[in-house]
Amino acid sequence: MAQAAAVAKPPAPPRRRRASATPRRLPYLLIAPAALLMLGFIAYPVLSVFYYSLQNYNPTKPWRNGYAGFDNFVHAFTQDPQFWDTLIFSAKWVVVEVGLQLLFGLALALIVNQTFVGRALGRALVFSPWAVSGVLTSAIWVLLYNSQTGITRYLADMGIGSYGTSWLSDTSTVFPAAVVADLWRGVPFFAILILADLQSVSDDLYEAAEVDGASRLKQFWHITLPHLKDAIVLSTLLRAVWEFNNVDLLYTLTGGGPAGETTTLPLYIANTSVDAHNFGYASALTTVAFVILLFCSIVYLRLSKFGGEK
Repeated sequence: MAQAAAVAKPPAPPRRRRASATPRRLPYLLIAPAALLMLGFIAYPVLSVFYYSLQNYNPTKPWRNGYAGFDNFVHAFTQDPQFWDTLIFSAKWVVVEVGLQLLFGLALALIVNQTFVGRALGRALVFSPWAVSGVLTSAIWVLLYNSQTGITRYLADMGIGSYGTSWLSDTSTVFPAAVVADLWRGVPFFAILILADLQSVSDDLYEAAEVDGASRLKQFWHITLPHLKDAIVLSTLLRAVWEFNNVDLLYTLTGGGPAGETTTLPLYIANTSVDAHNFGYASALTTVAFVILLFCSIVYLRLSKFGGEK
């Protein structure tokens, strides 16, 4: 009987082999070199800026170096009127540039999205300024604004204005002149992103709207714009950050002048660190700019409901 019971006993289930931990760790091992490079080239400089913002650090005056606490921040907010001037101009520059670039970029995207002869060439011409660097863009527009050989010379030949006029040295014309120069380079960025999103809109929606008697304006308002919402929010946010940190174009075009009329906060930071060698105070201003951009980005994404229902 004992032998029969032993024979009838079902065999024990096979023991599951423990899964190797190597396949699960492999993705992390593969991205580890890139992560280490990011820590070295991004995290360390950012942390060092935060550290030096609490220091008095000027290599030309080592006897004054040392821990400053929040003195640099207090000085910026209470004793440095140029900080507020540059911050206000930066806000003005961002609002004007991003608003106009979005308007013209949307118009260009709608135009090149249509079917017409030479559309490929037209798209290439529209997008080509985005491939030009900021310094080269500045050099082009410096030549265009040259009082002897540029636009003002030809306008004077036609009886508009006077000879020797320089738009970049006049406080009443330098801002519009700088805005136009940056528009030439920034508009294609919006056109590229918006055009890419426009091509994903189904033609059936427009056909159904036409059958219902909707005009072109109503189709644009109720179909096109809601579909472009996320693309517009993302592009405006990215461009606002880039325009706030714009240094190369304004530095090459105007140098922050005349009389500081085109000095943005990042340009003021660059002058404070590179020219005045006051790296501690420049780090504090950089920290303030970082906090402002972070706060404004979070508020903008929350208010725009980025990624939500269209």
